[in-house]
Amino acid sequence: MNKFTVISIFAGCGGSSLGYKLAGFKELLAIDFDKNAEETFRINFPEIPFWNKDIKTIKGQDIINFCNIKKGELDILDGSPPCQGFSTAGKRKVIDERNDLFKEYVRLINDLEPKIFIMENVSGMIKGKMKGKFIEIMKTLKELDYNVKCKLLNAMYYNVPQNRQRLFFIGIRKDLNKEPIFPKPNYNVITVKEALKNVKFEEVPELTKSVKLYVNKMKQGQSLSDVNGKGYQTIRIYYHKPCPTLAKLKAAIGFGMLIHPTENRVLSIAEMKRLSSFPDDFIFSGKWIDAKQRIGNAVMPNQMKAIAEILKKEILEKGIKK
Repeated sequence: MNKFTVISIFAGCGGSSLGYKLAGFKELLAIDFDKNAEETFRINFPEIPFWNKDIKTIKGQDIINFCNIKKGELDILDGSPPCQGFSTAGKRKVIDERNDLFKEYVRLINDLEPKIFIMENVSGMIKGKMKGKFIEIMKTLKELDYNVKCKLLNAMYYNVPQNRQRLFFIGIRKDLNKEPIFPKPNYNVITVKEALKNVKFEEVPELTKSVKLYVNKMKQGQSLSDVNGKGYQTIRIYYHKPCPTLAKLKAAIGFGMLIHPTENRVLSIAEMKRLSSFPDDFIFSGKWIDAKQRIGNAVMPNQMKAIAEILKKEILEKGIKK
C-alpha cells in the first residue's frame, strides 16, 4: 500500500514492468494486444492483472474503475506505442497507422491525469523523413497540462550490455511544479564477454544454407556483406564491446541477426536475456523466434529501472509522501 503506482500500456513481455518492479513500484494493470506477449507476461508477473485488448477500445474510466483509483491519483502511466513505422530496421512509412497509436496513449493521459507519463520509442523517429512526426508528437504532448522533455538514451549506459538507443518522453503534471529529469549515464559499460560469463547452454535454430556458406569467414565486428557483398545486416558481435541492438526484425534464421563472437550460430535466448538485462529465470513462451521478437520489442529492464528510480527519488518522494 505504500508503493508508488504504475500502469503499463503496450506492455509487451514486461521489460518496463520488470524495471518498475526492481525500482519498488506496484503495477496495477498491464495492457497489450499481442497474444505471445500476454503469455510471457502472465508467466513472469502472475500478480499483475493483464488485459489483452485493443487500446482503441479502452476508456480511461474503465481503467479507473478496475484499478479502484481516482483521476489524478496514478503515479506513472507508462507506454511504448508500436514503433515499426519509425524503425530504421524495417520499411519506414510516414503514413503508417501504427505511428498514430501514440494518440490513443495521449487520450488515456487526458482520461487518467497521472502525475507522470513516460513514453519510449525508437531513435528513428528523429531521423530523416520521420522528423515531422516527431515534431507533431512533441507538439501534441506539450499541449497537455504537463512539463514535457524528450531525450535519446543509450541502454549501454544503464547497466545493459547492449548498444541500444531509444527516445524517452517524460511528462510531469504541471501542478507538481517539477521539470522532467533523466538518470545520469554510467560509462562503465558491460561487455558481451562479461555478460555471458557462465551462461547456460541452449540449442539454437540452424542458420540458412546461404548464411552458412559465409559465416565462418566473418570476423568479430564484420557483417555478412563484408564477406559476400550482399548487404545483409548480419553481424558477428564483438566479445569486448556491448552487443549491437537486438532488433525485432523478422527474417530467415541468420539474415539481419547477430552471430555469436566465436561460434557460427545465432544467439540463444539465454544469451539474449543476459544481453538485454532480463534475469536468467525470466521465461519466454513459444519458440525461439517468438522470444527473439519479444526481446527485440522490449524496453530494457535495467534502463527502465534507472529512469523509474530517479523519478521516484526526485519527483514522487519530494512531492506527496505515500
